[in-house]
Amino acid sequence: MAEDVLTTSGIGKHGVLRLPSVDIDNYNIELKDDDGFLGDRACKGAFRRILDDLRAPLKKNGEDPLGKTPSEAIAKGSLDEALVGEDIEASALVHGAIEEFAQELAYVTGRFLKTKAWADTECIVVGGGFRKSRVGEIAIARADLLLKNEGHKVHLVPIRFDPDEAGLIGCLHLAPSWIFEAFDSILAVDIGGTNIRCGVVETKWKKASDLSRAGVWRSELWRHADDEPTREGAVKKLVKMLKDLVSQTEKQGLKLAPFIGISCPGVIEEDGSIKKGAQNLPGNWESSRFNLPKSLIEAIPEIGGHDTTVLMHNDGVAQGLSEMPYMQDVSRWGVLTIGTGLGNARFTNRRKENKKEKKPEDGKDKDKKDRKAKD
Repeated sequence: MAEDVLTTSGIGKHGVLRLPSVDIDNYNIELKDDDGFLGDRACKGAFRRILDDLRAPLKKNGEDPLGKTPSEAIAKGSLDEALVGEDIEASALVHGAIEEFAQELAYVTGRFLKTKAWADTECIVVGGGFRKSRVGEIAIARADLLLKNEGHKVHLVPIRFDPDEAGLIGCLHLAPSWIFEAFDSILAVDIGGTNIRCGVVETKWKKASDLSRAGVWRSELWRHADDEPTREGAVKKLVKMLKDLVSQTEKQGLKLAPFIGISCPGVIEEDGSIKKGAQNLPGNWESSRFNLPKSLIEAIPEIGGHDTTVLMHNDGVAQGLSEMPYMQDVSRWGVLTIGTGLGNARFTNRRKENKKEKKPEDGKDKDKKDRKAKD
């Protein structure tokens, strides 16, 4: 195992549960009820199904205010426009879908909070593509109110960074500390059931050592769901995207670290293999003969003249880590990502050691202070 870890990462274990400032208590929990996986009730597709059910009787009468476009094909921007537009019926229809979805999200979140693994969670950030819309923001806010009405002492809030960039920025928190002292950017990959996004993330560590000022300098998106590639084809395309970004950073003079952080669905093993949860990716990514970090190191052995190192973690974990600088006023917090599925992770902050206490004053020091006070 030790040799495998060295081969695939060069610096540490993949899917690590202990980071410098936070413990990852758990991630990728799959809760079930009589109808199946609870995550299916609060994913992006669930909202579209709710909307479709509300539209069905209206379509029969030819009175659907959203027209003939199938629910799954309506853009998020179009739904946002319908929500606030002059067509009151269209607005009411979208509001109805938001309310039903919010109830589902609140129910699923409540089930998480009732598990031992998520006990005493104080705040939950919600990411994923669904959050990137006014419809999504309202649904999250409504679910937050429903949870409070049920007596849960938790805050449900939209993730701070753009959901398309949060997974990339979160990869910074997987990187070893020496990277921030010697380099100003890293390569990051966010793999999803529909898209693969690669980016160059600037650390801006000198401006904010907690990485709260970090940002994506440049990124490339590939919607692999449209192309339906093989697993090997997907890796080949990913390598090309990364090499293109390396070339661009070299031209701009950025100090790119020889490090690639990967955000990927599923349970990530220490050697970089995927135990389960990657069923939405192209091909079989859970095969014991497939190792993405190793494949990337073989394809990109060096960056800037230094040996390439790779670390991979779950995509929900990575999105959550992007929020870590802003979660320092709580102890236990979590993340839910509403996308093709419902990603999840729970964290516990590890408080930094308090500054060393001053040594007790000896008699001489105390006498000096007393004399100054009298003077």
